[in-house]
Formats: sequence, C-alpha cells, structure tokens
Amino acid sequence: MTVQTEITLEQRPRGIHLITGDITRRLPALPRRGLLHLLIKHTSAALALNENADPDVRRDLRAIFDRLVPEGAPLYLHTDEGPDDMPAHAKSVLVGPSLTLPVTDGRLNLGTWQGIYLCEFRDCGGPPYRGHRHRRVNPRATGCSAGPRAAGRPAPLRRRARHRCPRRAGALQWH
Repeated sequence: MTVQTEITLEQRPRGIHLITGDITRRLPALPRRGLLHLLIKHTSAALALNENADPDVRRDLRAIFDRLVPEGAPLYLHTDEGPDDMPAHAKSVLVGPSLTLPVTDGRLNLGTWQGIYLCEFRDCGGPPYRGHRHRRVNPRATGCSAGPRAAGRPAPLRRRARHRCPRRAGALQWH
C-alpha cells in the first residue's frame, strides 16, 4: 500500500513551530505498519523531530540557528531575495527537508516527547497561494494493510514459500 497527498500549511512567522497535529489531522488512512515520509517542498524551511513538551527548546533552537548562520554576513553572494533568504537556505541544508517516521497500528509511532516541527527560516515563508503565503508538505505512507486490524486480533502468520531461483541454478530464494 502506498498513499501520497499534499498538505498546505498556513504562513507562520520565523521560528520553530510544532505541526504534529496539523499533519496527523490531514493524513489519509495510514497502513497498519510501515513508514511515513514527509518532504517539505521549499528550500528555505525544514522539518525536524524534537522535544514537544518545553517551548524553551524551540526558542533555544532558533537562537542557535541564528548564531550559526547570521543574516547580513559579507560572504553571501545570493542576496537578491532579501537579507533572510541566504541564511534560510543554509539553515534548511543543516536541518534537512524530510523526515521518515514509523507507523504502527495505523498511527505514527513517535516517542513520548517527540513532535514534528516546521522550521521556518524566513520572515514571510513560502510563495503566495490564494492570497496567503504557505508551505507545502508532501506526505507519502508505505506499508502493509490499510488501517489498524479489527478487534485487536494479530495478523495470521504466513509461511513463506521456497522455490528455486531461475537465475542461479540450485539457489533457494524466500518469498
């Protein structure tokens, strides 16, 4: 099973924003077990997995990124789109555009204090869309069997068949 869609997130100010709820509310039915891959389709924002309990973590991360990659550094050549653009590209490279998360029983299998974050590195993130700025995230779920199993019954064990591999005489291969 493979399911793919696109989620549009409303504009947020520069900072690290918890979006776990925004993402999970808009996902189609997830496989019983598998992986959810999230890709942000922008080069000046990123996705991260981090602590979701203490908001100071978000403020600290923003301060760390701003210190690592300051605005207005004289070494930047790409400056046509404003003083926050090149630092946003560099921060995006440091954090990364995607996450791959486990799915168990049709739900994201995150740690107790883990949350999905949009790292918005520009003052006004994303291109205009229907009069508003936005960020687009592309979720793609892969796995087996749609949704959780009914009545909590475990999936039956299935024996794998053995057969001779036609490419190599005498070799056994499992399927």
